[in-house]
Amino acid sequence: MADDNWHPLHDAPAFPPERVGPLADRLGRLLKTKNDMLLFQTEAVVALEAVAASIARPGLTALNIVTSPFGAWFGTWLKRGGADVVTLAAEPAQPIAAEAVEAAFEAHPAVRAVVLCHAESANGVLNPLEAIIAAARARGIVTVVDAVASVGGHALDVDALGIDVAVIGPQKALAGPAGLSALSVSGAAWGLVEAGGLRTSTLSLLDRRDWLQAGRGALPGTAAPLEFFALEAALDRFEAEGLEAVIARHARAAAATRDGLLALGAELWVETGRGSHLVTTAKIPDGVDIAALLAAAEPLGMDLSAGIGPGAERLVRLNHTGRRARFETVLGAVLAFGLALRACGAPADLAAAGAAVAARYAG
Repeated sequence: MADDNWHPLHDAPAFPPERVGPLADRLGRLLKTKNDMLLFQTEAVVALEAVAASIARPGLTALNIVTSPFGAWFGTWLKRGGADVVTLAAEPAQPIAAEAVEAAFEAHPAVRAVVLCHAESANGVLNPLEAIIAAARARGIVTVVDAVASVGGHALDVDALGIDVAVIGPQKALAGPAGLSALSVSGAAWGLVEAGGLRTSTLSLLDRRDWLQAGRGALPGTAAPLEFFALEAALDRFEAEGLEAVIARHARAAAATRDGLLALGAELWVETGRGSHLVTTAKIPDGVDIAALLAAAEPLGMDLSAGIGPGAERLVRLNHTGRRARFETVLGAVLAFGLALRACGAPADLAAAGAAVAARYAG
C-alpha cells in the first residue's frame, strides 16, 4: 500500500563518505588556502563558538572587535573559557577604524588573538580586513575572521593575507545550505587550540582534527546527507560561474543598489567602500515609521528588512545576496523601497531610481 505521506526528501540516501574530503578541498580553494579545512554539520554560529571554546583558556588575552550584536557573542564565549577579553566596539552600526585596532594592539601588548567580522549582514558595514590582518601579523597575533557574510561576495585570499582562522557558511553569497559550515586553521592557530586543550566536545577543534588524521571520511556524529548534497550542488554552480565572476556580480549589485537609492532620494548608511557587497542599508527619513514602511513593502515580494542592533534601528536592509545579486532583484528592491516610502508620505523619484540601476547594468 502506498504511503500517502511520503515525500521525495524523506529517507535521503547517504552522502558518499569519500566525497566529504573533496568538498573540504573545494572550500579551501574558494578561500585560496592550503591550511587545514574542517567541516561542521551545523550553521556557522556553532563553528564560531567552537573556535572560541577551543582557543579560550586562562592566560590568553584576546582582542574582540565588535561591529554588530553578534560580534559580542564571541567575547562571551572566550570569557566562559577563562580568557582575558579586550573589547573594541565600533560606533553603533559602523565599521571599525583600522587606526583604532592599531591603538588597541599598542595599549594591550599581551593580546595573542584578535577576532573580527569581515562584513556584517546586521547593518551592512564592511570592516578594513586587510589593514587589521597586517597589523596583527606584524605583532605575531593570531587572527580569527568571521567571513560568513563576505565569502564569495568580497575578495578573500586567506593565505596571501595571512588569516589564521576563517569561518564560512555557504548560505549567503554561495547560495547554498545553511546547515553546514567550514573553517580554515593555520599552524599558528593550531598552537592556540592545542594550548586550550578542549577535548571530548562537539565544540572541540582537536576532536575535529582527528577526522583529518583519520583520512577525512564520514564526519563524526549523525550524517546530514541533504545538506551535503545541497552544498555539492551549490559549489558546482558556483565554480561554473567562477569566483571572480561571482564577486563581480555582487559588487555590481551593491553599486547598482546604492546608485538607485541615491537617485530615489534616499540616504545611504555607509559611504562607498565601507559597505557590504551583499546587503545595502539606507536610512529611514524622519517622520516615517519603519514598521509601517516594511508593511507597505511586504506585498511587493522583495527582500527588505530592518537593521539589527544598536544604531541600526532606523535602517532598512536591501538584500542582494547570492542568487539575488542580479538586475531584476536589485531593481525590484530599490523600487519597492521607493513605493513604500511614498505609501508612508515620503518623496521618492522612482523613474530616476530605475534609470540609475539600469545604467549601472548597461555599463
